Amino acid sequence: MQEAVELLVKRAQKGDSTALEELLFAYEKRVYNTAYRYMGNEADAYDMAQEALIKIYKRIKAFKGDSSFSSWIYRITVNTCLDGLRKHKKNVVSLEASIESGASYRDTSNASPEESMLQLELAGDIQKAINTLSVDHKSVVILRDINGLSYEEVAACLSVSVGTVKSRISRARQRLKEILINY
Repeated sequence: MQEAVELLVKRAQKGDSTALEELLFAYEKRVYNTAYRYMGNEADAYDMAQEALIKIYKRIKAFKGDSSFSSWIYRITVNTCLDGLRKHKKNVVSLEASIESGASYRDTSNASPEESMLQLELAGDIQKAINTLSVDHKSVVILRDINGLSYEEVAACLSVSVGTVKSRISRARQRLKEILINY
């Protein structure tokens, strides 16, 4: 898979629009999901995801390959979302938006209606708790625990050391534990 991505990147950097389209299509869902976790509602997440994808489109030739392509994409997405939050001075995420949109950390398609509702409530509680974290802690939780990036990939996305990532993850998880114990 990684070799296929590298080949598509090289083709896209040489001006192959089909390769670039394939790359953007392959990553658009991840970009949106990351944006949603930062922005907290569908409209803002869609705007930030579109903005990030446009930046990726315009900057594909600047990708040097120092990190994985997915890390580069996450970095652009995270920075775009942080810029968006600063621009709009929007630090609070709507819990109602998460629940109404059906945002969940688990697939509820095979669950009973009661289990589905409980899972949605839990997802809402988790999202609410994540939103109380500092930007640094929120970033590592979203990238590591929700998106599943390795410590090295998170470090590359955030331009910090792996030790810093591990420290932030530890503190963020401890804070989340303290918050969620009340639920």
